[in-house]
Amino acid sequence: MDEIDCAVIGAGVVGLAVARALALAGREVLVLESEGAIGTGTSSRNSEVIHAGIYYPQGSLKATLCVEGRDALYSYAQARGVPHNRCGKLIVATSAEQVGQLEVIRAKAAANGVDDLVLLTAQQANAMEPQLHCVAALHSPSTGIVDSHALMLGLLGDLENAGGMLALKSPIERAECVDGAVVLIAADGTALRCRTVVNAAGLGAPALARRFEGMPSSVVPREYFAKGSYFTLAGRAPFGRLIYPVPEPGGLGVHLTLDLGGQAKFGPDVQWVEAADDLVVDPARGERFYDEVRRYWPALPDGALIPGYAGMRPKISGPAEPAADFVIAGPASHGVPGLVHLFGIESPGLTSCLAIGRHVAGLLAEA
Repeated sequence: MDEIDCAVIGAGVVGLAVARALALAGREVLVLESEGAIGTGTSSRNSEVIHAGIYYPQGSLKATLCVEGRDALYSYAQARGVPHNRCGKLIVATSAEQVGQLEVIRAKAAANGVDDLVLLTAQQANAMEPQLHCVAALHSPSTGIVDSHALMLGLLGDLENAGGMLALKSPIERAECVDGAVVLIAADGTALRCRTVVNAAGLGAPALARRFEGMPSSVVPREYFAKGSYFTLAGRAPFGRLIYPVPEPGGLGVHLTLDLGGQAKFGPDVQWVEAADDLVVDPARGERFYDEVRRYWPALPDGALIPGYAGMRPKISGPAEPAADFVIAGPASHGVPGLVHLFGIESPGLTSCLAIGRHVAGLLAEA
């Protein structure tokens, strides 16, 4: 049986960041990816936003890793030439009743260490974005966008330069936790004995974790799939910054984001589905976008929203439940030395990836 020090299952942005951190710490690392390319799941179907760390509960992993990861990501992108744009974001109140919520948001952000939010009057916001309709807004200058694929290529390059390896088309069927090691078993029966294993399989992480023999299944959360559809704007983008409405129950509302080419898109919405591969955009879902977008951009033309793409959030909390925090389940939670599972790494997972990598490498430093 072949043996290796560290195996990371999943070559999305988080898996690659974890593998990079382990390799830079001097570990022998192999990344096992079931698909034929890196980042084909959640990592390639998101808004590519670098989040500031505004909305998450104080002290949560989402809050702390987002703020740490945001700063690390900007530094990394600058140093490595990864295309990005610190374009900023406006969170807009479109009615007098919502203005008080902006102060609540600013206070929550400050508790997370995000102290650069600026409250704007309608006139100040319009000076920044003339086509915007609002009664007040919060400006978040540390929000931005990044080329997620270029980021993943950079992380992969760092991994390989540090001696790590990537194996594509290498799905893991199950694992056995025995004798202080984890034996990974592929669909064809090939076995690999590992000193440490990180399950960074994204949407499939909980299902895979249940197939780890010798680990209590009670520590594995139930998975839920929240589909998010994006609609692309036909024509030139009317804004130079991201525009988010004041959050509403169940989500952040229909917001406008930009890509690095300046193309605008709206979304994602939230649609609870049964299967992780349900990624077809229903054009009819775009109809309700018009009324919501016109609250902050009244000039949105009829017929301007074109079905774009859909992504899938790897949720571990259901439709009627509060949003769950990231779960980084190490030996202290399940009792298996050298094993870490990553569950529910939804947004802000992209922003947090480098911080998650450091955190996991720290957990495994003594393994």
